Parts: sequence; structure tokens; C-alpha cells
Amino acid sequence: MISCATTGDSPDRRKPLSTTPSQLTTLVEDLPGIGPGAGDAFRQLGIRCLADLLLHLPNRYERSQQHACIAELDALVGDESDGPDVAAVVGEIASVRPGFGRRSKVEAVLEDDTGQLRLVFFNQPWVRHRLQPGRRLRVSGRPGRFSGQLQLVNPRFEPAPETPVAAVAAQLLPIYPASEALPSATIREAMAANLDEAVALLEDHLPEDYRQQRELITLGEAYRLIHRPTTPEDVPRARRRLAFDELLLLQLGVMMKRHHRHATLVAPALPRDPERHRRILARFPFSLTAAQQRVVDEIGHDLESTTPMNRLLQGDVGSGKTVVALYAMLLSIAEGRQAALMAPTEILAEQHHSAIRDMLAESRVRIEVLTASCSTAHRRSLENGLASGEIDMVIGTHALLGESIQFKDLAVVVIDEQHRFGVQQRALLRSRRDEEHQVPHQLVMTATPIPRTLSLTIFGDLDVSVIDERPPGRSPVITRAVGKAESARVYHHLAERVQQGQQGYVVVPMIEASDHGLTDVHTHRDHLLAGPLKDCRVEVMHGRLDAAARDDVMDRFRRREIDVLVATTVIEVGIDVPNATMIIIEQADRFGLAQLHQLRGRVGRGDYQGLCVLVADPVTEDGAARLDAIAETNDGFRVAERDLELRGPGELFGARQSGLAPFRVARLPDDLQWLLVARQDAAAWIEQDPRLSQPTHALLRKRLLKAHGEALGLGDVG
Repeated sequence: MISCATTGDSPDRRKPLSTTPSQLTTLVEDLPGIGPGAGDAFRQLGIRCLADLLLHLPNRYERSQQHACIAELDALVGDESDGPDVAAVVGEIASVRPGFGRRSKVEAVLEDDTGQLRLVFFNQPWVRHRLQPGRRLRVSGRPGRFSGQLQLVNPRFEPAPETPVAAVAAQLLPIYPASEALPSATIREAMAANLDEAVALLEDHLPEDYRQQRELITLGEAYRLIHRPTTPEDVPRARRRLAFDELLLLQLGVMMKRHHRHATLVAPALPRDPERHRRILARFPFSLTAAQQRVVDEIGHDLESTTPMNRLLQGDVGSGKTVVALYAMLLSIAEGRQAALMAPTEILAEQHHSAIRDMLAESRVRIEVLTASCSTAHRRSLENGLASGEIDMVIGTHALLGESIQFKDLAVVVIDEQHRFGVQQRALLRSRRDEEHQVPHQLVMTATPIPRTLSLTIFGDLDVSVIDERPPGRSPVITRAVGKAESARVYHHLAERVQQGQQGYVVVPMIEASDHGLTDVHTHRDHLLAGPLKDCRVEVMHGRLDAAARDDVMDRFRRREIDVLVATTVIEVGIDVPNATMIIIEQADRFGLAQLHQLRGRVGRGDYQGLCVLVADPVTEDGAARLDAIAETNDGFRVAERDLELRGPGELFGARQSGLAPFRVARLPDDLQWLLVARQDAAAWIEQDPRLSQPTHALLRKRLLKAHGEALGLGDVG
């Protein structure tokens, strides 16, 4: 919301600070309280100017208290529930001696008239020469007890003030994200020297009547309290205003974009009469489930309108999303128009092309595939076919975004695994129609279930459909987590399944051997062939194989000429081999929850019971928590909610790929109630002023465009 320009750091260019008032754009090295040459250290943390300093928020707080005497501190620490995080006291060094033990240690005793305090310094031998007996010091640190004696470990110390020290009530000490070159205390000192002036420069973008309605404090007060709280209640009050700001700005952008689509943009209407509906369904080799039929009706209703469809289709692995997407594309082709499907990888694009081509084998629909591996001649022929309208449907990767790709009449765009594409990439495919304000309908799909909180943020401008039913005959995959010591038994079971005519996958983290101790496909394939799978036909699959080699491996795997594929996560999506019934994931704690769930979905797609075995000896709590979560449930939405809890929204479901500014304060799903309020308010706001063009909304619009304008494509909105 507030920002500044960047410049190189030069101590020689420091300006006189006493006569020139600071602005939010004042460079950090020109601010009071910033030492000469400190600019680089601040910029390493992204702090370039006064605005950035204000935006550098504490990540936690400590209770700090100055005590009048050691006895007072001693009594307080006796009750651990009330003890401060940081305590300060003044006294005289009584003794200093080297400590004993495996680590370098210096021990000292500080005393006053009321008692003694033990000071322990680890790996700081130099302090021994600065703690001469008889020297009066003010020491501060986290108080504790050792063998019943009051002590501070690695405390800070400084010469004691000349005036007597009085007790000061506990206060909240902000602790900032810091670096070795720029400790939190230095940032806190800089903030203290500049906070009042910075807050005075802030202009609030929310109208006063709205703030009162939502019981929000002013923007300046929020920043003052979050950096300098005086009571424990100050922090949540400040956090509430700043978190709500983040949620409201995003929702205003989402609603502005949604309003623009409904009020300004136009897409071709694609009618679906009963006969057309029947003919399309007849192309599918199976009957739709009730959930698929419900979603087909939702999509069909969208396509009949000239309001551009902008729908998110969620469905767990194996739920049948591709057939639903094909229905939408065939409605376009039945009307004499074109359709496109974009996938994130060549393997997935080729898999879609093969499956759809087989379903439409007896039709007159002309389908082509375009990836980066296509020859120049094929690409040129495809470009001509799309421009002339001879090609009805194209399936491809990012190659479809090339400037040379132009459609004659593109009416439906399907984007698979949409979290791997940024908002701008999706917009490029939507803008292929020549007429002003004319866009194709858009359906984006994901097999990564998205928690409600995230679907309202990252994909808040999309309508949502969910396929929440498994196709007939699909049973949940059994998932087991085992340690490395049990892997021999696991591979013996895989060999038994192969002997019974089934197939399997083994997933490893790396393509090539590395110094990080991670398993790679080639070494592991050789190990398996020399041991537990010596009687099996084992091949490798990874992203560095060219398209022809990948096709050859997958064709032989489908024809059951290969028993086991040792692969990287390249098989995560789009691989459908019903005879593959078991997947073993090595070093499974190295993978994210969403990846593990996707990989598990590669098995259990046929008549046999699917089995997923996670082999790992987790070394972190997060790694163990991911394995526990994936073993607990097959429900993708429960997995996604757990993933959100473990990793936060910034890393999930394309939050970074989307280009959206990360939340500094808001936390999901904790702040869901405020997200819903912000969404409701934003909808009403944009309904009254669709472009925030009223003079009273000028600052709000400016900060919205700065925060999310590029990521949400609001430049086209006006």
C-alpha cells in the first residue's frame, strides 16, 4: 500500500537529517537512528525507505521488564506463569571464571544488596575480559533457574546508568525478522526513531463512516500499535485492521474484475438442445456419474449465455474432470467454433490428446497437439489450421501462448491443473478473439482440491463446480507409511503383485545422483533390478526424456511390456494405467501433501485394490505431520485443509504463480470470518462504484491497483 523507489547505498551521500523532514520515500540511510553505512544491511531485508521500514512488521513479541533489584526478579521467576520473557536488572560483577563442560563457557555472578544472579555465556570467551569484578552493569535476558539458582543465559549487558534504576512494568518488546548483519534490536531502535513521523504521513484509504461501521482503527493507529504496543490488547486491534485491509483490497480487485466480466465482456452463446446433448454423451465410453451430470448442467447453463463463463472445476484424482471438459469443448465445436485445452506439461498434454482422440475416433472433429517438442513444420501447419478454422480442437502446453498462435473462432478454453499457470497466462488465452470485448468461455480445472478460504482469495472471481463422487468401481487407495528398514518387505509385495499380472510405480525425488543424499531414478532402478525386482521388467521415466522416448516408455507400460516404472513426479498428473495397482514413494517426507495425494491417485484406477506405500524416516516434525495426514484420509479436501494448516496459503495452489502479493498480516484459515465480511463489503462497494472512480475512492483505487492491479489484470478493467 505504501512504497518507495530504490537506489544504491552510499554512506557519502547521507543528507543532513536535522532540518529536512522525512517522507515515506526517504531513503533508509537518510533516516534518523540509522548508522552510517547501514543501508545495505537494511536493503538486504527489503527495507529501502521509510515506507518499507513501516511495513517491516514484528513476527512476535516478548514481555520485557526492568526490575529494581535482583530479589524482585528472583521472586517473580519463582512463579513461571507470570515471569517475563526478557528481564533487566542492575548490579555489580562479584566474580568471573571459566566454566566447565563440552562447550566454551564463561560464568559470572552479578549481585546487589538484595541477592545474586548467575550469568552464563556460551561460546563467547571474549566477555571474560569485559566483566571485571567491581564493574556495575545493566544486564538483560531471559530469566530461568539452574539447580535452583536464578540465572540469565547469554544476556546482553551495558554500563549501568548513573542514576538509580526504578522498576518498570512489563512491556511488549517487538521482535522483527532480522539478519546477522541487522539484528532485531537495531531494527527496533530505527523504528522507535521514525515511527511517529511515519505514522503522521499516512493517509487512510478507508472512509471514516466505514471504519466506524466495522469497528476498525485508523491506518496510522494500526501501524503505531503494531510497532509500539503498550497493552496486550493493542496487538490484536492493530492486526485486525491490517489483516482486514489485505483481505478487503484483494476482494475489491476480485469483484472489480468479476463485475467487468459480467457488464462489459461478451462470449459466443453455445446452445445445447436435447439432440446435441445426447450426441455428445454418446461419444463417451461410460455413463456420467450424478456429480458429473450436475457439473455438466452447470457448465452448459453458463455456455448458453453471452456472459463469459469463468468457472473453476474441482475434482479429486480420478473423478472424471476431463470428460466434463470435453463436453464443454464439443458444445463449442458443434456450434462451428473452436476449442483449446492447455496443460502444464508435455506428458499431460499428450495424455489428454491420446484419450480425447480415442473417444472421438469415429467423429469428424479434427484434433491436434502442440508442445515445445513439435517440429517447425508441424507447428506451421497447426498455426495455419487454427487460423483458417480447419482445426477444431488443439491440446497443448505453454506453446499455445505464442504470438503466432491465432484462432479463427475460439469459443471455449480449458486450462488443466490451473494452479501451475499465472493469471496473466490464463488471460492470454482468453484474449484470442479479435472483436473488442469479445472473449472465449473459460473453464479451469484442478485435481488439487482447494480449501474454501483459498478459493475465495486466489480464485475468487471464478464460479466453482465440484465433482465429489468417484466413478463406479473405484475404491479408496490404501495408504501405509513405513520406515526405510521395512522397504525390503514392501518391494517383495510389489514383486508378488507383478507376478499376479499387475504393475506398479516407484517414485523418487531426483533424476540424477547428488550430494544431498536423495534417491535418483537411475541408481534406484539399478538397485531394484539387482535385488527385490530382479525378475521384473523395470524402466525409468523423468522429465528430461524427449517426447518420443516418453511416448515409447508409456506405450510399453500401457501394453504391459513394462512391469514397474521408476519415475520422478513427472507422473504426478495425467497418467492413467488401470493395471497399475501399487505405488511406492521413496523419501516421501521430501514431497508436499498435494504432491503425495496426486501421486497416490495414479493407482486404484482399475478393478484391483490400489496400495500406496510411503517410505521415509522423517527428520522434521513437518515431514512426519505430512505423512500422518496423507495416511489418515483419501479425501482430497481434507488433505488440502491440512496442507493449508501446515504450509500456509503463500506456498499453495499457485499463490506465488498467480503473482498476488502475499499477505503480511492476514492468516488463513484463521481469518475466514473476516474474509467473508470483506467479500460481502467488496461486492457492495463495486456494485455502487464499479471502477472506484468516485473522488472519495481515489486513494483506495490507487492502493488496490498497486497491490493487485497487475496480478489480477485490472488494467483492462479501467
